[in-house]
Amino acid sequence: MIPTKAFMVKGAGVHKDKLASFELALRDAGIEKHNLVTVSSILPPNCEIVNKEECLPELKPGAIVHCVLARNQTNEPHRLMAAAIGTAIPVAAKEQYGYISEHHSFGEDEVTAGEYAEDLAATMLATTLGIEFNVESAWHEREQVYKASGHIFDSLHICQCAKGDKDGKWTTVVAAMVFVIP
Repeated sequence: MIPTKAFMVKGAGVHKDKLASFELALRDAGIEKHNLVTVSSILPPNCEIVNKEECLPELKPGAIVHCVLARNQTNEPHRLMAAAIGTAIPVAAKEQYGYISEHHSFGEDEVTAGEYAEDLAATMLATTLGIEFNVESAWHEREQVYKASGHIFDSLHICQCAKGDKDGKWTTVVAAMVFVIP
């Protein structure tokens, strides 16, 4: 049971009920019809990252669908929050696994939270591959070291940010890497 395809989605929802706001965020992301099972952080070897539109029709309503899910919620008016997924793909992606990270934060904008998730995934992959780098250097410097090493092909992220509803309704943000198992 190893996924061969994966896609990234994001969404946000607002409702007076916490659970309903989560449902609306899943709807916004397009994955509300599935029974989601969260898994940890490994991008399987030979798993192609594709567009949502390519794979979503393959997933039937009610199906058990595995994903790495980032989720954040608040009912505090105007509180900025984010949910982000980062991915690091090795050059030898047909044989070597990659990493997926989830990040949930308050007070970070979309770029900051997204790059943090991407950095986290790339750092986990780099340490697995034995790439030497300065942990204190900025993300963009480390990104160049990772890619120059010849071991990391690419890294990417998806992030959903929102501010808490002005009237105190629950606001939920989600980001997910959704797996498709043949």
